[in-house]
Amino acid sequence: MSAAPPDNDVLRARGIVKSHHGTPALRGVTLAVEEGEILAVTGARGSGKSTLLGCLSAQLPIDDGEIWFNSAPVHTLGRARREKLRRERFGYVGPEPHLVPELTARENVALPLLLAGAGHRAAHAAAAEWLERLDIADYARHRPAALVQGLRQRVAVARALAPMPTVLFADDPAAPLHREEQEQVLRILASAARSHGITMLLAGSDAEQVRFADRTVTLVDGRIDRAGAPAPADAAAGPAAVAAGR
Repeated sequence: MSAAPPDNDVLRARGIVKSHHGTPALRGVTLAVEEGEILAVTGARGSGKSTLLGCLSAQLPIDDGEIWFNSAPVHTLGRARREKLRRERFGYVGPEPHLVPELTARENVALPLLLAGAGHRAAHAAAAEWLERLDIADYARHRPAALVQGLRQRVAVARALAPMPTVLFADDPAAPLHREEQEQVLRILASAARSHGITMLLAGSDAEQVRFADRTVTLVDGRIDRAGAPAPADAAAGPAAVAAGR
């Protein structure tokens, strides 16, 4: 087994390979993410962005290679330990909200906190705070079926942020939102990550959705484009400038 990565890399992948039903999705991806960094993963549809986030977040087992989190191997973990890692250290929000239909918006946001052992009062207070930040506090008692898609997605974002994960994986999280809502939600995600020291991987095919990142990598046919992509304009001014633009 290879040596663990440097301590300042909260997440590192080495030569990861993943196929779906025999079709290659990742072809030897190697990357490192520093603690507190917001890394954008861009690429055309089908380039492997969602698969990469799925592997790094321990949702998908890899076919080959290594994944390390805080100098501990993830690629050797069994299903139960991967689930524990996701529950305790990782947050995830995708393009679809996947809320629990029987629960209200506030209950959905509080759910991961309750599952982690938080008290009812503390979990619901944190849920209320994040619903307020996402401008949807007025919908706290509504169930998902009573909310339009954009509001459901905001609830999903609040649910991902409420437990204060070490790493947040955001796979095209603004996709279901109207253009005027996208910047607000992405700015909240970036601001929350910076102010709470959360490392975030933000995937998207729209450059506007990833311009809040510190650094960008681009996937092409399951490989990182080593030619690279220019840093987003906001990131060029530094993390403080992005956070100041909240």
